[in-house]
Amino acid sequence: MKSMKGLALAIVALAISAGMTMSSCGDSGNGSKADSSANKGGDENTILGAGATFPNPLYSKMFSEYNKTTGLKVNYQSIGSGGGIQQLTAKTVDFGASDAPMNAKQDSALTAPVIHIPATAGAVVISYNLPDLKDTLKLTPDAVAKIFMGEIKKWNDKAIASINPGVKLPAMDIQVAHRSDGSGTTNIFTTYLSKVNKDWESKVGKGSSVNWPVGLGGKGNEGVAGSIKQTPGGIGYVELAYAIQSNMAFAKLQNKAGNFITPSIASVTAAANITIPADAKVSLTNTDAPDGYPISGLSWILVYKEQKYDNRSAEKVSKMLKLIQWMIHDGQQYSAALNYAPLSPAAVAVGDAQLKSVTYDGKPVLQ
Repeated sequence: MKSMKGLALAIVALAISAGMTMSSCGDSGNGSKADSSANKGGDENTILGAGATFPNPLYSKMFSEYNKTTGLKVNYQSIGSGGGIQQLTAKTVDFGASDAPMNAKQDSALTAPVIHIPATAGAVVISYNLPDLKDTLKLTPDAVAKIFMGEIKKWNDKAIASINPGVKLPAMDIQVAHRSDGSGTTNIFTTYLSKVNKDWESKVGKGSSVNWPVGLGGKGNEGVAGSIKQTPGGIGYVELAYAIQSNMAFAKLQNKAGNFITPSIASVTAAANITIPADAKVSLTNTDAPDGYPISGLSWILVYKEQKYDNRSAEKVSKMLKLIQWMIHDGQQYSAALNYAPLSPAAVAVGDAQLKSVTYDGKPVLQ
């Protein structure tokens, strides 16, 4: 009997332990829902954010460095732009992050206005897995659109071979990877394809989520990058930093001027050298700049213009806005090393103006 009683106690203890383990891991992984206790007054020194995976490597570095000097903690969940907008709408995070400006449908779900603050600029690259290819692949807008529409099915198709004379391309099936979640990266990519290919525009269109004609979905830039790396013949679109950090090949892409451009800080900076409107909502895709990379984009931090809600304190709001202000100024020093383009002076000026428009109980927070 003693042994049976001991066994029963052991089983109970094991069940409790397993429950505790599952509970502690529930918010790690892909972070589909943030713990909202911090932004409802539970922790004045922790800021909650969620959204875009595109700038996540840079944001992680920025938040780490800011913590060293201020002690402020930032819990950022890289769950995709769509998820970030949903959580901001539900007011379960202090700020959202998106690689696409909020659209009219998303705005209509809000209970109060949200402002956009440009935080960084980067490139969406066409990455591929051709293990025996020694040359850097060149692609035209038409070829990219037809690959992702499933009209070009083999790597040695003449539409690709003609752009890459002298390059030995394999007679291998093309395996398309794309995002499965609502994604600003997808918005940048499909906005570009809609600009350069009429068939894509009419049959697929642009947006944070689209009905993909072909391919397998992956969650986040991480998921798509992982799919490409694991699939010989794979191709997909990912943020430049993920491609470089994962040692992935990516194509030179022909821009509007007819030049084949390697995605880089310099070519993204060239694409971003434009007038930024007062609301900061602007697309950088299919740039006119002769040396600009054509699939470039801004990424924004999103906050409510009026910050007195859900028992938020003025002190915590001030901490958050000072963090964002630091990100668009001093924090830009960390961009280049992680393959993001520092914000242009015009984008910084617009970001400052947006931040100064934020109020707490109707009064400006930053002076």
